[in-house]
Amino acid sequence: MNNLGLASLTFWSPNVNVARDPRWGRIMETPEEDPYTVGRYAVTYVKGLQDVEGTTPGTNASEEDLNTRPLKVAACCKHYATYDIEAWQGVDRFHFDARVTERDMLETFVPPFEMCVRDGDVSSVMCSFNKVNGIPACADPKLLSQTIRGEWNLHGYIVSDCDSLEVMHLHQKFLNDTPEDTVAQTLRSGLDLDCGVYFTNFTNSAVAQGKVRGADIDKALNNLYMVLMRLGYFDGSPAYAGLGKSDVCSDSNIELAADAAREGIVLLKNSRSGLALNKHKHKNVVVVGPHANATIAMLRNYEGLSEYANVSYEPGCADIKCQNMTLFWPAVRAVKNADATILLMGINVSMEAEDRDRNDLLLPGYQNQFDQ
Repeated sequence: MNNLGLASLTFWSPNVNVARDPRWGRIMETPEEDPYTVGRYAVTYVKGLQDVEGTTPGTNASEEDLNTRPLKVAACCKHYATYDIEAWQGVDRFHFDARVTERDMLETFVPPFEMCVRDGDVSSVMCSFNKVNGIPACADPKLLSQTIRGEWNLHGYIVSDCDSLEVMHLHQKFLNDTPEDTVAQTLRSGLDLDCGVYFTNFTNSAVAQGKVRGADIDKALNNLYMVLMRLGYFDGSPAYAGLGKSDVCSDSNIELAADAAREGIVLLKNSRSGLALNKHKHKNVVVVGPHANATIAMLRNYEGLSEYANVSYEPGCADIKCQNMTLFWPAVRAVKNADATILLMGINVSMEAEDRDRNDLLLPGYQNQFDQ
């Protein structure tokens, strides 16, 4: 994608937070509630993004100096640490203080990140908005320099979640510091890159006030430029310079994507043996629900059904929230005359997303009445 001008060489992904509550708004971004499974996912994900054949950790080519190991792209394991709340019943991620025991940190929240750095050799880690036991994650030297870089030996840089420093200064009012104090504290704690404007706007004045040393800046720049050099940012990457659209949209890649979709399909319940549909028996099919024509939410529609049957469409709900029953009864009448009914219910990012948690796991509004 970089060679087509559509992306950079750094991807702030994957999300490897442990999913402890299914109502979390970012639950779809991370794979599991089990720390070990999330960690193995992280390692595999990172290796797939980063590793150049013959230079993976543990091979002879990589054992000399991992700080110079070439990269395809730079991955980033996020959000470190104890980040699993967006906005829920008056509590938001900008003000949340995760009070976590040392045991829970070591057994639950930290392992995916440790595996990501130690086993995956990820080139970046992102610290989160929230506080951990009273200290903002991006300002805690124990979490950053002592653990990620010191104990785990990160070969790369540490970046803040976007606008974390502003949140720390204006919303959390950590130590009631000035912007310059915020820059100084995070730099000394091990932060190399600010996804925001505080490093840009206040580092010069922090140096002038004697709060930031040149050595602090040099250390951060060294970590950042080492990753850029490993990506071939300044001299090109010969192994990938000639790649284009045909390399992405190849027959083998398309088949791989299709195979992943086939293997990912799960039939949860077929207790009445309603499936599979028979095109000779089920000639008239009605498709009902707010996702029945989900061209935006699903980036696709369900016209494929019309190749096998006469398909009629009844939304049943005006939108995902499904708060009134105006469209409910026309859908009920259509169902009575159909050979088969396909219900396409659910939620979208207006109900569950970054900065938006759910209060429960029920289908919204009147959606749950369609199966009665």
